[in-house]
Amino acid sequence: MRLGRRHAMRGTVALLALPWTAVLAGTAEAGMTEADLMAAIRERIGDAPIIDGGVELRLPGTAENGAQVPLIVIADSPMTVTDYVAAIHLFATRNPTPGIASFHLSPALARAEVQTRIRIAEEQTVIALAVHADGQVRRAVVSLKVTTGGCLA
Repeated sequence: MRLGRRHAMRGTVALLALPWTAVLAGTAEAGMTEADLMAAIRERIGDAPIIDGGVELRLPGTAENGAQVPLIVIADSPMTVTDYVAAIHLFATRNPTPGIASFHLSPALARAEVQTRIRIAEEQTVIALAVHADGQVRRAVVSLKVTTGGCLA
């Protein structure tokens, strides 16, 4: 069976969309502080200023099951060779490890969008950062309530 170019592209995009940082993250220490959160953010984006807007983070207002919270991030970008979203990073303010996932995108994608499910233990704020190829960083922030936690610590 011969694989076509489109099939190969879909496979590559699917591989790139895997939340590798979530998979590779080590055991977290309990009691993360705001400084720990900012350190995790700066580790991913460096010293780039963060601009509110230009990215949409869709989460349910209340998640009945914190083990499977659907999440969609859509960033405003034409996704051309010179103007595209290079990465989308997700953070949770009260997780033991604030970095939830990182997705690395390509200008070959038609749209800067990722969909996944996350695990959240308690009520907290989720942050999505879209890093553009020119270094610009856009932010969306959503508060999430959880009735049944999804993480065991």
